[in-house]
This record gives sequence, structure tokens and C-alpha cells, in this order.
Amino acid sequence: MTSPHTYNIVVLPGDGIGPEVTAAAVDVLRVIADFYGHTFHFAEHLIGGVAIDATGDPLPDETRAACAVSDAVLLGAVGGPRWDGGQRRPEEGLLDLRKVLGLYANLRPLQVSPVMACRSPLKKEIVEGVDLIVFRELTGGSYFGEKTRTATMASDLCIYTVEEIERIARAAFQTALQRRGKVTSVDKANVMETGRLWREVVTRIHAEEFPQVRLEHALVDSMAMHLIRRPRDYDVILTENMFGDILSDEISVLGGSIGLLPSASLGSGGPGLFEPIHGSAPDIAGQDLANPVGAVLSAALMLRHGLKLEDEADSIEAAVAAVLAAGATTADLGGKLGTRAAARAIIDAIRATHWAATHRVQMHWA
Repeated sequence: MTSPHTYNIVVLPGDGIGPEVTAAAVDVLRVIADFYGHTFHFAEHLIGGVAIDATGDPLPDETRAACAVSDAVLLGAVGGPRWDGGQRRPEEGLLDLRKVLGLYANLRPLQVSPVMACRSPLKKEIVEGVDLIVFRELTGGSYFGEKTRTATMASDLCIYTVEEIERIARAAFQTALQRRGKVTSVDKANVMETGRLWREVVTRIHAEEFPQVRLEHALVDSMAMHLIRRPRDYDVILTENMFGDILSDEISVLGGSIGLLPSASLGSGGPGLFEPIHGSAPDIAGQDLANPVGAVLSAALMLRHGLKLEDEADSIEAAVAAVLAAGATTADLGGKLGTRAAARAIIDAIRATHWAATHRVQMHWA
């Protein structure tokens, strides 16, 4: 068990269901802090559409400053149709925050248990046992390239540097060494120069630094098909910004709901950003219907990757697995629990585990 520490965590609830799912994650983190003796100081700040409404800026200076000096950042969701057509878009706040924190690697893990395999829209024999992680590059590509717009045309310039590809490739290969030792690098090398550069750099890093890892290359269009046909074939998936965004949303279907998937965005030693991959879902916002699991598991990733608290992260993940196995789920998974009730079920599972562990220790010493 780690020694008790104090951590400063910035919470960015954002838009739509963001405030509901981040509140659930914070409730879980408070219980973890109590059991392990840590002190978590939570500070809420504005981002996205609500920040535009309040300040005109999707990432206000106060939020930038608070995130930069924090130990970790927990985000809900940004965006929604109410801000369509405005001069500023909520998503700008998220993109700018990634720049401010120097985040270049987005990790999106997925494990499909036998229980969740039954809830997938795909056949159980296809998805059961899936265990993969997507490494999505965050700083390059068309999301950040120069943009133009006229009445008759628009463009988004796609740019990648060798350095950007090298660092995300190394992160993916290093993780593969700790897993099943396989990396699938996804590009569009048959038609895009950035794709050809991507494939060349990844191949070189593999040969020079990680020859013990198995490397395969895949084109993004065929990869989209193979992830549905044979997802168990994959271990670590490495890809660029836009492809990673799209493929990881596709992957979420394998586990039955996009509401289950967490993510971690990491850089070179500064605070990381942790968020569920789902959107703001404004159609169900404020109705206690949102699935909090993605946010709660994002909090677990925050503990593991951001704060280096492995046991604490394990406690959350084990509790979530137990709750899902018991069928205590929200409506998106066929259950009847609301957001708050689902969070309470996870908290109860954490408490039950710690109670059992404490009593086992007492019985041992008796």
C-alpha cells in the first residue's frame, strides 16, 4: 500500500452529462481517499460551452492556470448543439488544454468480460475476451493543422513530424512489452504522405529499439472492418489523431456501451487529463440517466497513471467489474439504475471489498 499523500485534482465538469458523471467519479475518489488515507483536494473550473457562456472563452485563463499546477485533471464532456454556429466552439477548449499540458498520448483501454460480452450487439464468441488498448496521437494531424474556410471550400491541413510519431510509437511499444507483445500500427499509407511517413518512422523505431515486439501495419479502412470481425486479434493499437478518435469510438461498441470506456491523456511528466470517451449527450443531461462507469474508470486511470496509486486504481476497477457482473447497470446496458445509484453501487462494492480484507487480516492475527 502506498503512503498517504495530498493531491490537488482539477475537476472540469463541462457540458451536458459531464457534471453528473464527474460528480459520480469524485464521490468514488472520496471513498478511496478515506480508505487509503490520502487527501484529495478537488477544485472545479469551467471548460467548453459553459465556459463560453460565462466568459466567452472555452478555456478561460483561470482554468488554464489551475490545470497547469495540478497533480491531475478529471474532465466530464464538452460540446452540444446549443453552441453550433457560434464564433467559438466548446471543443476548442479541450484541444487547447491538451496543448497547455503538453499531452501527446491518449490511452483508451477496453476489456470485455463474459458478462459484458452478452450485452454487446456483436456475437458473444466474437467479443468475449477482448483485451486491447488504443494509443492515439494527440498533437498532430488535421485536428491541429492550418484551417481555411470560404463560401465555396474548406480545408484542414494534416501535418505530422518525425518527433511526434517517434514519441507515441515508443509509448505504444513500451506498453506492448508489458502486455502480449504486439503492436498494430494503423495509417493510410496507400494514399497519404503523412501515412507513409507514419509507417516509415514506426517501422524504424521498432527495428532499432523494440525488435522483440511483434509489429504489423494496417490501413485504417480495413482496420475498421477487422475490429468488428476479429477484435481478439489485437493487443496495442497505435494510430494518429483522427483515426484514433474514430476507431476507439467504434471499439466502444464491443463492450456494449460507449459509456463504459475511459481514457488517459499523458505527456512528458506534467499533469495528465482523464476523461470518459463519450460525448456530452445533451438529450439525457440532468435526468440521472447517464452511465458513470466511463468517468469512474477514468478516475482509476488517473490514480494509476497520473498519481501512481496502483492499489487504489485496482480497487476501483475491481468494484466496477463486480457491479457489472451483478447486473447493476444503467439503461444503456439494459439496467434500471440511474447515474447516482450506479455510483453508489460501485462505492458499496469498494466498501465491501475493504471490509472483507480488514476482517481477513483480523482473523489471521487472531
